[in-house]
Amino acid sequence: MKVTLSALNTSESSFTPLVVIELAQDVKEETKEWLKNRIIAEKEDGDNNDDFLTMAECQFIIKHELENLRAKDEKMIPGYPQAKLYPGKSLLRRLLTSGIVIQVFPLHDNEALKKLEDSWYTRFALKYQPIDSIRGYFGETIALYFGFLEYFTFALIPMAVIGLPYYLFVWEDYDKYVIFASFNLIWSTVILEVWKRGCANMTYRWGTLLMKRKFEEPRPGFHGVLGINPITGKEEPLYPSYKRQLRIYLVSLPFVCLCLYFSLYVMMIYFDLEVWALGLHENSGSEWTSVLLYVPSIIYAIVIEIMNRLYRYAAEFLTSWENHRLESAYQNHLILKVLVFNFLNCFASLFYIAFVLKDMKLLRQSLATLLITSQILNQIVESLLPYWLQRKHGVRVKRKMQALKTDTDATLYEQVILEKEMGTYLGTFDDYLELFLQFGYVSLFSCVYPLAAAFAVLNNFTEVNSDALKMCRVFKRPFSEPSASIGVWQLAFETMSVISVVTNCALIGMSPQVNAIFPESKADLILIVVAVEHALLALKFILAFAIPDKPRHIQVKLARLEFESVEALKQQQMKLMTKNLKEEPKESGKEKAT
Repeated sequence: MKVTLSALNTSESSFTPLVVIELAQDVKEETKEWLKNRIIAEKEDGDNNDDFLTMAECQFIIKHELENLRAKDEKMIPGYPQAKLYPGKSLLRRLLTSGIVIQVFPLHDNEALKKLEDSWYTRFALKYQPIDSIRGYFGETIALYFGFLEYFTFALIPMAVIGLPYYLFVWEDYDKYVIFASFNLIWSTVILEVWKRGCANMTYRWGTLLMKRKFEEPRPGFHGVLGINPITGKEEPLYPSYKRQLRIYLVSLPFVCLCLYFSLYVMMIYFDLEVWALGLHENSGSEWTSVLLYVPSIIYAIVIEIMNRLYRYAAEFLTSWENHRLESAYQNHLILKVLVFNFLNCFASLFYIAFVLKDMKLLRQSLATLLITSQILNQIVESLLPYWLQRKHGVRVKRKMQALKTDTDATLYEQVILEKEMGTYLGTFDDYLELFLQFGYVSLFSCVYPLAAAFAVLNNFTEVNSDALKMCRVFKRPFSEPSASIGVWQLAFETMSVISVVTNCALIGMSPQVNAIFPESKADLILIVVAVEHALLALKFILAFAIPDKPRHIQVKLARLEFESVEALKQQQMKLMTKNLKEEPKESGKEKAT
């Protein structure tokens, strides 16, 4: 896009640019005029709330308005007859797919960003994050992620402290791990329930706790025949649900199953490599072959990361093709696809080693290698590499600005040019997924490798700062999104904690010390393990029920709010009834007069 300084100047000194729409270089003038008129037409009825709303909220409103620009009578985009339109089609999505609009992104507020950075990550110290300030700048969704990351990191510290002596002193005594595993199961339940309470506190303070998704507007990518929604009465695209179900069950489901099969096939290749490395070490017994024993696990960990990222792209394409009406439905289907594959891809080899090969030494080695390798790769790929590339680009932009001879203040121009080349933050999905897999490594096999929690704590302390750096300096500023909770991820973490009960009970039941108690009757051992597992699950669900999702003071405030709403509605109805009663005698008097 060719940008000129005059295009960025304005006669109004108070003008603050909020969102940039980058057009292609050769966009025709009639197309620019048509797009400008469509945007202005939507804005004419709006009120000026600049003093009431934050910059992030203003940017969210602009994004909402742009995404809800839909074709009415237009058959094509003016100036581009090949870019066809039909009633209900998202204009922004069509402009993006046609290459007329390159991207739309909100600008950073440099002054506010500097203040946020100073209180957030520039001074490395063990302190709480400024969650309210993060929410004010990036919105509720990102603030909730950083709040959960901070909470989860501190919640891991007791597991790390308790697991360390177990790792150092009682490595082979699996019966002693019963206490540690039991604590792990109670811990995983309590931290998730306590998080719900903390989350309710935050979102109530932010005013998003009672967000209703029932009447959510269609997502920008949703397409169909333009019609009238029978519930809201609004004009919007309509798409038969049976077509969506056919796409899910006849295309998406078989594809996911095929990917799962391929993941298992790669896993078996990994075990062949392990056998080869072990045989080589047994034959030679040298030091370098003992190091070689870790190579198959490291290679497999790298392959897992590559497969996870490739599958993510395929899952996004399929979920978009399924044409879900609501953004929440789209996210739920995408998360389900990705979680199923990532769970099998990351943990299938560990389950195979634990319950088929029954090799606890190899299980510890594989778990440690997968955990540490994945953490190092994530830090490099998500933060260090993008930051290094961004720094190089920033140096090039500053050199160009120094070579630009102009009397005009080019600060805004420089900012737009610098930010438009930044990477786009794709949301908190990958960040939550990383924590979910980390939670699995810590909880599923805690009685075999109790040091996992310590590695997770060390990783997360650096993760807080690297993610903060990523948000502020590596990626474009994302559009803020209101949220009431961490959504379906809460259910995902709770499901993982239930699975961890089963795996830890089974591992303890397989230990030589426990088997020695029942040398003759394996059936009795299985019954006792199942009984203990059921008892722990029952305890887990009792704890989840006993700990309220919302603190008592929040419940009282919500009840009071509901009561006041009902009372206000009653008063409004009484006023209407009184007004109608007063008008009835006047009308009857007029009838008598006539």
